[in-house]
Amino acid sequence: MAAAPTDSHAHWSSRFGFLMAAIGSSVGLGNFWRFPYTAGENGGAAFILIYVACVLLIGFPVLMAELSVGRYGQRSAIGSVEKLASDNGSPPLWSALGWIGMIGGIFVLCFYSVVAGWVSAYIAKMFTGELTGQSPEAIAAAFGSFTADSYTVLFWHSLFSFITIFVVSRGITGGIEKASSILMPLFFIMLLGMVVYAMMAGDAGAALNYLFAADFSAVRPATFLAAVGQAFFSIGLGSGIMITYGSYLDKTANIGQSAGIIAFADTAVAMIAGLAIFPFVFAFTALEPNAGPALFFQALPSAFAAMPGGNLAGAIFFTLALIAALTSSISLLQAVVAWAEENSGLGRSTIAWVFGGFIWLVGVGVVFSMSFFDFLDFLSGSIALPLAGLLIAVFMGWVVRREIARSQLSHASPLLFGFFRFSMRFLAPVALTLILVLGLDDKFGWGLTPLLFGG
Repeated sequence: MAAAPTDSHAHWSSRFGFLMAAIGSSVGLGNFWRFPYTAGENGGAAFILIYVACVLLIGFPVLMAELSVGRYGQRSAIGSVEKLASDNGSPPLWSALGWIGMIGGIFVLCFYSVVAGWVSAYIAKMFTGELTGQSPEAIAAAFGSFTADSYTVLFWHSLFSFITIFVVSRGITGGIEKASSILMPLFFIMLLGMVVYAMMAGDAGAALNYLFAADFSAVRPATFLAAVGQAFFSIGLGSGIMITYGSYLDKTANIGQSAGIIAFADTAVAMIAGLAIFPFVFAFTALEPNAGPALFFQALPSAFAAMPGGNLAGAIFFTLALIAALTSSISLLQAVVAWAEENSGLGRSTIAWVFGGFIWLVGVGVVFSMSFFDFLDFLSGSIALPLAGLLIAVFMGWVVRREIARSQLSHASPLLFGFFRFSMRFLAPVALTLILVLGLDDKFGWGLTPLLFGG
């Protein structure tokens, strides 16, 4: 049964606050370490062109769909899908897509808060100069020792979880919107300052060449899939976040325009982050730039340790990453809290602490077991999120009546709305099915990837 409508459903107090919260949700740790090296190893500017095309053709329309569902339902992700399905005369079973996305988001938050705890610890390490003067080998060993010290990691995981829960417990306008409206402008100022410093103090030429020199010989069929996956996951689709945030929009909001701003900002941050990272990597370390988490916690600390004023630069950089992690984790928890508010008699603060505490507890298991970390990562990234994204595309493209979809995108031109429908019906389902199937293939070794893409 659909959740009963409520006149007390919160709304954003301003468009600026909504955009800051939504952009903050999209901009996460993946913008810092995954996009730059994925671009570099897949042809630089050639990959970026493909990625931008994937954002426009798939990420942007799916984002419009999720915001539309939320704004129509004015409820949680699950409640909004359920209401739209009911009003459309469709089976309530479609609410499963909201459940799948929300549960996937919970899985993400369980391990995301642990990694964000690492980031928090490295702010302290930078500020105190703990790594100053150490060799790259010693810094790499220090990271291994740190992650093996489960009780220290537990402290930082707990601290980050506490901050996340506290902000969400304060409500939409007094907590999430207020925090995002402060943190995101600060984030952009610090990021641009970091880029200027990196280009002056590091190897700007090598970084620009790595990121932006077009090498079309590096583009393979699998490159297109990597671009689609990056576009989908970077924007934060499939987890119920954008449906939830869309539910706090008023009926006059221009969803197409807002979705465009969010997608553009997320893409811009991903590219700019590379300019804040790789000048240091090429100038001060010998580590490969596609090293992923090692790039974050080994190469960059080594670079900062070798630089004049590196402690301050390192502290600022990891603070940037912490802001990105915090605004994303807040949105993941809010998706859960919004559902619980509709389906329990408990107050928001109680719900935030109860559900946040449960997620923290599961995260404790991640702290003590990296195999559990990998398991949650697989369940969320390879199954839940792409499956939820696939279902939302099919739902909006093939199930929801055209006039209902059009009512939520009334500001869109006929051309934009036609493109939206085409993407929901054809482009997005095909792309997300490939992500889902090949993610499972990577885990279980069915042999589909070389069959489809060679190699």
